[in-house]
Amino acid sequence: MNEPLTPGELNARAVDAPVAGRFVLLWILMPLAVLAAAIWWLIAANPLAAFDNGAPPVENLTVERTILDQSGLRLLVRAGGSEQMVIAQVQVDAAYWEFTQEPAGPIERGDTAWVNLPFPWIVGEAHRVTFVTNTGATFEHPIPVAVPTPVATSGNLMSQAVIGAFVGILPVAVGLMFFPALRGAGPATMNFLLAMTIGLLGFLLVDALVESLELAAQSAAIFQGPVMVALAAAASFLLLMGVSHRGGRPAGLALATYIALGIGLHNFGEGLAIGAAFAAGAAGLGTFLVMGFTLHNITEGIGIAAPILKVRPPLWTFAGLALLAGGPAVIGMWIGSLAYAPQWSALALAVGAGAILQVVIEVGLYLMRSSGRGSSALFSPPVLGGLALGVGFMYATAMLVKI
Repeated sequence: MNEPLTPGELNARAVDAPVAGRFVLLWILMPLAVLAAAIWWLIAANPLAAFDNGAPPVENLTVERTILDQSGLRLLVRAGGSEQMVIAQVQVDAAYWEFTQEPAGPIERGDTAWVNLPFPWIVGEAHRVTFVTNTGATFEHPIPVAVPTPVATSGNLMSQAVIGAFVGILPVAVGLMFFPALRGAGPATMNFLLAMTIGLLGFLLVDALVESLELAAQSAAIFQGPVMVALAAAASFLLLMGVSHRGGRPAGLALATYIALGIGLHNFGEGLAIGAAFAAGAAGLGTFLVMGFTLHNITEGIGIAAPILKVRPPLWTFAGLALLAGGPAVIGMWIGSLAYAPQWSALALAVGAGAILQVVIEVGLYLMRSSGRGSSALFSPPVLGGLALGVGFMYATAMLVKI
């Protein structure tokens, strides 16, 4: 049995506490001081000079945004080499052109600058811009189809909002309209619908990861595209898993909300890519393409409705779910057409992929709980049929929207 401490011992411990705290602070500052001294020595002594064989520094230049207007071409470039770099000359279609740079001078590693060219581009034609650095390195940037870059006018924003609502909000709302017809579904039909939800979300998961990796490959090397995609997807997944489990396993309206959120994040990334394609003239949004997007997204509304078939939510809930799932497509199109960079689209799609993975797991667990059969429910004919239909429908309709 421990003896009680005397007043003297208590006072001694109170005095020793600040002393112990100072020693802890000392042991924290000491390794930091050693690190700072080592970095100072590396800069002052420059031992790497012995390995200098006269080769020029490694240079990398990425074009993140291209603007075409009446004054010519404006290109936002990012330097990603080992040292600062200087743009010495610029060619357009193999001819040298005078240019201005904002800000002027060398571009530090990771920094951006605007390059302005008074080039008389021609609508509908392809052009190729070549940057030549002071070391002789060249970096090419193609303009597949020259079209005026959209500006933020009320008319343009309204037109994009209408198109975004048609390809994002409308199909989700149409899918949710099947809710009354599905309310009397039996256990087998419920399992089929939940499995179909897993199938369509699984397709979106793969689609988002593939697209995000493609966009990451177009971004500056400094962003470490594939690593950024993996970390963003993992962080999104873990964050949503933590939030969703604070009140137990999500079910009913909570699960439907998570499904809508995952689909909405995916649609935001898709909207960024679509808006950027329109701004660059790389895609024409015809009636057939709009119809393809609408058909492709209809099953998303059915998937959102599946977990709430046994409850009777108010009407505004359906409007909120449709906006949560489809509304981000509108915002993505606005941002993509007016201020686009490939790394941000890749990041958005990666976050959406992580959210979708979380939802796939939660819907699968909900299916096993609601059926009362555990993991054996995943191998029943209705579930296997729903999975096949969900993946197959999304794959088939994706052929209509891939350009």
